[in-house]
Amino acid sequence: MELDFNALRELLAAINQTDVAEFTLKNGDFELVVRKAAQPVHHALSAETVGGDKGTAPMPTLSIVPSTPASMPTPPPVAPLVNDRLVDITSPMVGTFYRAPSPDESPYVNVGDRIRTGQVVCIVEAMKLMNEVEAEVTGEVVEILVENAQSVEYGQVLMRVNPG
Repeated sequence: MELDFNALRELLAAINQTDVAEFTLKNGDFELVVRKAAQPVHHALSAETVGGDKGTAPMPTLSIVPSTPASMPTPPPVAPLVNDRLVDITSPMVGTFYRAPSPDESPYVNVGDRIRTGQVVCIVEAMKLMNEVEAEVTGEVVEILVENAQSVEYGQVLMRVNPG
């Protein structure tokens, strides 16, 4: 089974956005186990997996174990960074940042706009899924730090808001 870095990164980002506590992917000698929280992530690879047999391989085995709310990691708090008054809106996952719901529509927000808690401010696309990012604070958008259609990382600051 071949798994490139980008596919693995997208898979991990998708798992991170679910209630899955443990994820196991097996195919022959290849095994990938991902556990959330303080448990270690384990990768087992063989020589065949890394570059050997490129023939048809059996379908991988997949097991998903739902987690309990107590074992779910809590997201990092939204905290001001540069200015004591400004609050950062960060990306909840790895993906592609979009300012508008579609290319021919207006952006959700612009610099200077007033926003309210729960208002959609952008979209982060991950694995063909459009994930709306909502404001966690009421205030004025003072800075948008990412260009439309730019790749973003988990926790990357997308925009800054002056609360109030």
